[in-house]
Amino acid sequence: MSVSATPQAPAKASFKFPFWAQIVTGLVLGVLFGWLARSQDVSWLAKTLEQVGDIFVQLLKLAVAPLVFFAILVSITNLRKVNNAARLASRTLLWFMITSLIAVGIGLAIGLLTNPGAGTGLTPQDGKLPKRTGSWLDFLTGIVPTDVITPFTELNVLQIVFMAAVAGIAALQLGDKAQPILTVAESVLELLQKALWWVIRLAPIGTVGLIGTAIASYGWELIGKYATFTADVYVGSALVMFGVYPLLLATVAKVNPIQFFKGAWPAIQLAFVSRSSVGTMPVTQKVTERLGVPKEYASFAVPFGATTKMDGCAAIYPALAAIFIAQIFDVQLTVTDYLLIAFVSVVGSAATAGLTGATVMLTLTLSTLGLPLEGVGLLMAIDPILDMMRTATNVAGQALVPVVVAAREGILDKKAYETASSSPLDEPAADRTPVPVAA
Repeated sequence: MSVSATPQAPAKASFKFPFWAQIVTGLVLGVLFGWLARSQDVSWLAKTLEQVGDIFVQLLKLAVAPLVFFAILVSITNLRKVNNAARLASRTLLWFMITSLIAVGIGLAIGLLTNPGAGTGLTPQDGKLPKRTGSWLDFLTGIVPTDVITPFTELNVLQIVFMAAVAGIAALQLGDKAQPILTVAESVLELLQKALWWVIRLAPIGTVGLIGTAIASYGWELIGKYATFTADVYVGSALVMFGVYPLLLATVAKVNPIQFFKGAWPAIQLAFVSRSSVGTMPVTQKVTERLGVPKEYASFAVPFGATTKMDGCAAIYPALAAIFIAQIFDVQLTVTDYLLIAFVSVVGSAATAGLTGATVMLTLTLSTLGLPLEGVGLLMAIDPILDMMRTATNVAGQALVPVVVAAREGILDKKAYETASSSPLDEPAADRTPVPVAA
């Protein structure tokens, strides 16, 4: 006796709150709670927001040092899998420099047109020396660590990058003898990325704390005093991100710019919230691969960019800040000074090292120009507001360059690029046949 199976009704799909919507909700709640804490003088709420934001940032920073070391080490050794590694690396560096020059040019143009330091009511007495400074001597001598422990305990990312690069090059030279170490390094990197992924899932909660603290601490009054400068940073960053980048994608890479932002948006929005290029790096690499960049190349270009590619923090911001501070201190900048700003933006961007804030890069720029370092103190209060847009621009550029280079070298998976869609936090990456990286 046969029993026929009764067809079952398809199960209803459960509602899933997209990650981008969680971030937006966090932004709205952060603004609301921050305004409430400030307007009603609710001290416990302000303190709670600060603690929530601090814990989220601390969790991100906890993974930064080992993540940078193993990501750079593995990325360099991954180049052995690429036939035209030297060409790809040089093209990547070249496009880093080209986009940085364009970004600093836009920053200078906006600053000269708007005079952000005029009419603020600020005086040189309002400034103060920053706790961290940068100079060319410090930059050059500070690359090489005195020991292997201090860079990790003090989170000196530039020195960590140096040690990782040395270890990676040495592993390439050793060949098969280094394979056991590389296997361990790759496993540790995956472990770190998995742990950091859990932290990233907390980003909506971190957003409430970080945005709420900014509003509760500074309010709209401070933003009003720095209105022109704040607008300049946001407009300059938007011009680079939504003007220059799409133009490069359409003309140089010959791909659909809208599709790029569709695929890269998860990393860009997380960068806006976390204010950390390194903390966003696992997401940036994932979206870059989903945009069709071969994994072997993306695993080199993205970590490299996360520590050196800073169009927001190292190009637009120092250009505008130098003009702003010069106007406050009544110093006339010359054409030579503007050329020096461009030079520092291209050569010294590694000084920012992908961490929250761009103080070291700004002091490096000011010391090169001979401007008072006390000027940095004028911008410290507004820095968290500015850093969100700067970091989003950084990360957009870090995803853009690998796409441009891969497209020009003929190794971009166009099908994957055209189908890249939602956040990698919402659905697993689609399987695809690897694109051979030809010589």
